[in-house]
Amino acid sequence: MVDQQVQILRPETLIDEFKKNGVTHIITIPDSETNYLYELMEQQDWLDVVPVSREGESMAVALGLNVAGKVPVVLIQNTGMMESGDSIRGQVLDAGFPLLMVVGYRGWTRKGHTPDSAATYTEPFLNAFRLDYYLVEHDDDGPRITEAFEATRKSKRPVVVLVGDEYHGFNR
Repeated sequence: MVDQQVQILRPETLIDEFKKNGVTHIITIPDSETNYLYELMEQQDWLDVVPVSREGESMAVALGLNVAGKVPVVLIQNTGMMESGDSIRGQVLDAGFPLLMVVGYRGWTRKGHTPDSAATYTEPFLNAFRLDYYLVEHDDDGPRITEAFEATRKSKRPVVVLVGDEYHGFNR
């Protein structure tokens, strides 16, 4: 019998991709799902973590940092992204600046049965806003984060990385 190792997306993979792409700031809402990732981000001397109280605020903070010549990333969950629709429209799309959004795909399952409506509406939301997105499930998908950075820089539009493993590797 072959031992199949569970593949996860480790926080270190995101940190490596962020550093490779010159990220200076992560705008996020701290939560229990991503505690290890948050702690790891806080340990990086080249990275500033900017906590916000609502996901919609993250768009304005990211715009301000971009105007100041920084490279922000917004790290939120799909439910918060959907709640932030007007901020995404008015402060990111209309402003026309490159922004990578790393979005936890809450409720997503590879098996096709999706009892959580947050997952059901995530991709239709992204399609309605004409946002390109990349699904990242495990460490082997790490290079897709750089592809997403390249796409956002080229288009000067937001691009989303959907974290499809529901952050299994992000808490300890």
